Amino acid sequence: MNFLEATAYAAASGAGGEGGGNIFFTLLMIGGFILIFYFLLIRPQSKQRKQHQELIAAIGRGDEVVMAGGIMGIITKVDENSVNVKVAKNTELHFQKQAVQATLPKGTVQNLNG
Repeated sequence: MNFLEATAYAAASGAGGEGGGNIFFTLLMIGGFILIFYFLLIRPQSKQRKQHQELIAAIGRGDEVVMAGGIMGIITKVDENSVNVKVAKNTELHFQKQAVQATLPKGTVQNLNG
């Protein structure tokens, strides 16, 4: 028996005795990683997406908002997919609804005449 045959024989005999527990541990670790991935990444992101969709559905004329670029203003017109936002006196900008980041309490955006 040469060296390669002896190594193959030893590897085959060792794998038969411990193989079942090793596979179970590996599957347990993979399952653990999937659970961690779900609870740390997928679940919070889907929750945040749902909250943003509710925000978009609830916005209306007169709401004070912050846009994705940081622009603050008052909504003057709401269409199906877009909004007009008054940012200064005689200045309105047209945005997609999805660009609305958050709503502000009434009175936050003051002195648009200035």
